[in-house]
Amino acid sequence: MSMGTGALKRHRHSANLAPRASSATRATLALPASLLFLSGIAALIFQVIWIRQLSLVVGVEVYAVTTGISAFFAGLAIGGFAFGRIADRTSRPLRLYAALEGGVAVLAIATTIGLAHAGSLFARLELTTPLLAWAMVFVLVGLPAILMGGTLPALTRFAAAGRGHVGEIGGRLYAANTAGAIAGALLASFVAIPLAGMRGSAFAAAAICFVAALAALAIGYNKQVAPATTAKPEHSSLSRSAFLAIVLYALAGGIALGYEVVWSQTIVPFMSTRSFAFSVLLATYLTGLALGAAIFARAADRIERPWSVFGLLIAGAGLSAILAIASLGPWLFQLQGLAEALMLKLTDSAFAGMCARFAVAAICIVLPTTLFLGAAFPAALRLIVDPDHVGRDLGSIIALNTLGGILGTILTGFVLVPALGLVNSLAVLAIAAALVGAVAALRDRQDGSRAWLAPLAVGLAACATAALTPSDKLASLLPGARGAKLAFYDEGLGGTVAVVERSSGRNQFRRLYIQGVSNSGDAMPSLRYMRLQALLPLIIHNREPKSALVIGFGTGITAGALLTYPGLERRVVAELLPGVIRAAPQFSGSFSAASDPRLDIRLRDGRRELLRSEDRYDLITLEPPPPSAAGVANLYSSDFYALARSRLGEGGIVAQWLPLPTQNDEDTRSLVRSFLDVFPHASLWTTELHEMLLVGSLAPMELDLARITARFSQPEVAKALADVGVTSPAALLATFLTDRPGLERYAGSADPVTDDDPRIEYATWVRKLELTRVLPHLLRLQVEPPIRGADDAFRAALASERRNLLAFYGGGLAAYEGDRARWGRQMRRVVEADGANPYYRWFTGGPRE
Repeated sequence: MSMGTGALKRHRHSANLAPRASSATRATLALPASLLFLSGIAALIFQVIWIRQLSLVVGVEVYAVTTGISAFFAGLAIGGFAFGRIADRTSRPLRLYAALEGGVAVLAIATTIGLAHAGSLFARLELTTPLLAWAMVFVLVGLPAILMGGTLPALTRFAAAGRGHVGEIGGRLYAANTAGAIAGALLASFVAIPLAGMRGSAFAAAAICFVAALAALAIGYNKQVAPATTAKPEHSSLSRSAFLAIVLYALAGGIALGYEVVWSQTIVPFMSTRSFAFSVLLATYLTGLALGAAIFARAADRIERPWSVFGLLIAGAGLSAILAIASLGPWLFQLQGLAEALMLKLTDSAFAGMCARFAVAAICIVLPTTLFLGAAFPAALRLIVDPDHVGRDLGSIIALNTLGGILGTILTGFVLVPALGLVNSLAVLAIAAALVGAVAALRDRQDGSRAWLAPLAVGLAACATAALTPSDKLASLLPGARGAKLAFYDEGLGGTVAVVERSSGRNQFRRLYIQGVSNSGDAMPSLRYMRLQALLPLIIHNREPKSALVIGFGTGITAGALLTYPGLERRVVAELLPGVIRAAPQFSGSFSAASDPRLDIRLRDGRRELLRSEDRYDLITLEPPPPSAAGVANLYSSDFYALARSRLGEGGIVAQWLPLPTQNDEDTRSLVRSFLDVFPHASLWTTELHEMLLVGSLAPMELDLARITARFSQPEVAKALADVGVTSPAALLATFLTDRPGLERYAGSADPVTDDDPRIEYATWVRKLELTRVLPHLLRLQVEPPIRGADDAFRAALASERRNLLAFYGGGLAAYEGDRARWGRQMRRVVEADGANPYYRWFTGGPRE
């Protein structure tokens, strides 16, 4: 039951006289703390796995993923609320915990397997009965989460029954559970998924659940606690004071998840889009919560003015969050550089050095606020939990705080950020935290105390800082914007999009930055490979291509190149971010693709487009972000290629962009293996010094010279290619490197990238000058293209074009290696042979036409 209001007041005012928990009580916490540590590890491994699987099922759009993930948090809320009450009624909470963990293990494995096969079914159901499709996702993810939500109330009930000190006990157990979550977040990305894949990691997490369940049964099978006392119905509900505290803590939960939404976008320019970076960020977030809870738990039950302290913590979180952004500057980059250098000196590991950079950014931006938020948990327990109803009250806290978090995520991601931008959204959240803190602190005003003035002062400081922080603060800190002109900046759903204007010698160009990371641009090298990305497969196509799908709009250059090919009747583009489309007019060479009515631009990720639509295409050309970015392996896996293959028309082909400097040689081999495992006929083309193009089909590709010449000679096509240095059919076919046998030799025994084993996303950090390793390997695979109808004159022209291209590549490699003499010799050969070529001239600085 709940205490009456008077009893609650007596409990509060006598709490400051209570001694600290005895050593016996602290010893009693060892078992439940250890069990909750294991629970936290397993829960976070499952959560990481399911979030990734959800992106395959519902797509990576912000709305879809947020809605899917909300099922997980809704399950936690339901579990905390329901099992908290059950925990109060049982005399054997350890048995209840064991049953919950055993159930989590079984249901979580079922969820993992179910999500692995749910993509096609979800897509079909969403087109006809969308409520049923989303209900399927909610059931799959929500059921095991319901059981997870009951573990903390069950073990807190065991530890706190009849002992009091709920603030300290609950805070310590929460810290132990969160510490396990930290370990789980790091283990998932650094160990489990790279070594065992998705399913293997899920089975490992399930084994941890079973170990925890068996330990609870073995150690505490006969341990009993007194069930909660029975009270009159009128006293069975929470008091007004406790209810207000729960509401305020729920609002604080929404604000906290709002911070996380903003941080996930603001911190990327200081980190990376790699999964490791996000794992370090998540681990730092959880570390702050655990440390804050553990530190404050020691004093939670002895504080004289718990309302003022609770208000001070929430207001302090708001102030520290906005201060962290307001104070950002070059000092952070410098500090990151120092940390990286120190780690490199200690470990001689580039990967460890980069992780040190990530950790410095996360600690400076995220940790201070999460310390306050973590401390707020035991403070809330002090105000809310009735020692006779530990399970019920703790379950209510978890449920409402979690629901507040869901609402905060939705409100921040879908309303505040699109309408106000990141900095202003954070300012709104800081002001909201100040208001929550003020309402809490004013509860102490009636006793004549002035303790409420401190939270009010902190809240006012947060409001003032928010008002003084410029809204373009983050735009000015983009790494690519330093020393350059920011031509476009957009903060919206899914990430930030920026266009930066730069120069290299006499060459002016623009770069596209998504989430602070450079993706592409309209410099000559980018213009060349993206034009070829669209036009080369159309020109060599065995049939007459009538339809094409581009996955990834980017700068619009690839999509725009489709507009120059007159035979196409249907041109479709799948792009995830609206901001990318809005930025497109900033780039030259796209033929105004973003506004051309001949292009059907669909705002969804490429995988979801293929799952939702039965449309078939003569060409699917893929230009996603670099493969090592978090979640992008979804578009480089053999499973995805099989899906793309199923959407090809008769004689259709798939063309996949293959960047070379973004991953190590062994990882490039895995990418090639994924492609070869799906397409029986495959070839490799070099579209630029740093880029390759994989072309795959179900039928043999026949390079018919007459057909290729006729297609190349179409005026718009010829001009589009001549502008990037491909001036003849011979120059086009000179980019052919090797056929399937050569690719087989290169890939060797490399393991493929799959949905279950997204190894490229968790690959080691790219070695310095890796291009100088991987490109020579690929160039040595070069064979004669199997051209039908080629005469001696054409073969001589082909050989000449190939010599020029290889000489230029040799010069490029020499430049990377710092061999200026070799670079000079190679470039002189190129200039003497083809000095008017726009592609070569862009690098050599030759005369302009």
